[in-house]
Parts: sequence; C-alpha cells; structure tokens
Amino acid sequence: MYEIISFIENKIWIIEYPIKYSGVKFSSRTTLVKLDDNSILIHSPCKIDEKLKQEILKLGEVSYIYAPGNFHHLYISSAQEAFPNAKTYICEGIEKKQPNLKYDGILTEKALLNEFKQQPILGSKIMNEVVLLHKETKTLIVVDIIENIGNKTQNIGFGIKIWWFIFRMWNKAKPAPEYQLGWKDKKLAAQSLQTILE
Repeated sequence: MYEIISFIENKIWIIEYPIKYSGVKFSSRTTLVKLDDNSILIHSPCKIDEKLKQEILKLGEVSYIYAPGNFHHLYISSAQEAFPNAKTYICEGIEKKQPNLKYDGILTEKALLNEFKQQPILGSKIMNEVVLLHKETKTLIVVDIIENIGNKTQNIGFGIKIWWFIFRMWNKAKPAPEYQLGWKDKKLAAQSLQTILE
C-alpha cells in the first residue's frame, strides 16, 4: 500500500507512487485536499486498493476526483470504483484518450470550489493542464508544468534519468519534457501561471 504523507497538517496530503509509462519507470504523485465541508478532493489519482481506500476515508469522505492533466488519467477509474459517489472532473483531452470514461465535467478557468483558484495552462501543442491554488494555504498544485526530479526522488529508472539529463531537468524544477517539446507560446503559458498567482 502507498503511504499517505501529511504535507500541510489536516489540510493537504500527498501519495508518491511508482509508475511505468511507455516502458519508462518514474515517480508520480497524488494530492489529497480537505475541503471546507471536511470532505476530500483527490487530485491526480493513483491506483487505489482497499487498504488505501480505508486510509483515505480516515481523512474524510471523498467528494471530488480531479484529473488535471491529459497525461494523468490512468487511474481515474480506480478512484471512481473506490469512491462511486464522488464527482469526477477531467482536463480537456482526457475524454479523447478515454472515450468510455464517465465524468461530470471538464476543468476550466472557472473554479468549481470556493477553496481554489483554477487556471488552464495555455501555450502548448501537446499538454493540457489545469493548475489549482489552494487559497487558505497558498499552495500551488500542479502536475507537469513544474516537475522536480533528482537525487532524492525514489522509483526512478535509468531511462528517465537519461531523459531528464538531456532536458537539463535533473535536480532542477522545470516544465516536463512534453511541454518543452511542444511550446507554441511560452509567454501565454507564463501569463497563465501569473493569472493564478495574482
């Protein structure tokens, strides 16, 4: 079972887990946020077995599942099966990758919950991502627009190390390689981040 780690006491938790994608082993992260009604939002869900489900339920009932990036959709169904009463919102593009997926809506610049500011990252030909700012704790929650992988990161295969060195990302927080390969307007991307941070 994956470990739930407290990030901000009684507000935000993270789950770091290994994943293999296109033959490459690396580390990914799920974020859990306690909402004002004491329910839980799962951001970028990992695979959820019965033990992890029960550990999450100790924090609160799960009311929302967010899949915030078009490369972060593999375990949406696992989260939905674990928490069938939760509403699911996805980033634009996931509906094309998973045409049979049932969901409640697409994440846009309009925040669904008062606890957050919400902003799509614009300017990429490849990546779709909606970032969140948790107002109370001033925590920016992202998936790919900022990746910080290096010597202290667990579950990293040799292939991803080579990839990260090529893109000068090892031990240096930068946008994912897919962003760097697919920019069409970096200024627009910067403006997107600036909008949510204002």
